[in-house]
Amino acid sequence: MRGQDIRLDRLSKSFGDRSVLSDLDLVIPAGQLLAIVGRSGCGKSTLLRLIAGLDRPTSGTIAIGDAEVQSLQPNVRLLFQDARLLPWHRVLSNVGIARTKGWQETAAAALADVGLADRWNDWPAVLSGGQVQRVALARALVSRPGVLLLDEPFGALDALTRMEMHRLLERIWREHGFTTVLITHDVAEAVALADRVLVIRDGGITLD
Repeated sequence: MRGQDIRLDRLSKSFGDRSVLSDLDLVIPAGQLLAIVGRSGCGKSTLLRLIAGLDRPTSGTIAIGDAEVQSLQPNVRLLFQDARLLPWHRVLSNVGIARTKGWQETAAAALADVGLADRWNDWPAVLSGGQVQRVALARALVSRPGVLLLDEPFGALDALTRMEMHRLLERIWREHGFTTVLITHDVAEAVALADRVLVIRDGGITLD
């Protein structure tokens, strides 16, 4: 699936009396790689959860393509800093966890796409941090999502491994064309990877 556009219309989210996001209006064109930067607690991860359908807005709407987001979306994948691989499954099984028809071939192709074709039979425990994140990325890509959401996925990696992951993500994004939203606190990472950068502060967009 190619990328899909994302539209936020007067989106707000509160937790009790605390307003986290307030009246956000945003259009992310299909196929764009957007980075969102902001301090801890500014609402970046909350926004990502709302787009993914993991949480509901207090008011306003989110649409992906022609459909309003009201629950988990089958065409959206979310990648966290914690890869959340299942330690009792080997690498291939982690990637093909959905077990759809032909899953082994599809999972093997996704592993090859991230440069881990020869690690398909390994246990997650023997992989490096960068390899673990590559497996998580392959798992996200195996269903050919229209939207890929990244919640600081490279934050725990060392500098050299992070640079390798940047190059990998950029290559795969260009090849597959999915819409990508990257959450990061690292301005340099945002500028290096994205073709558009937003800054969130006090619940709103202060720079686009």
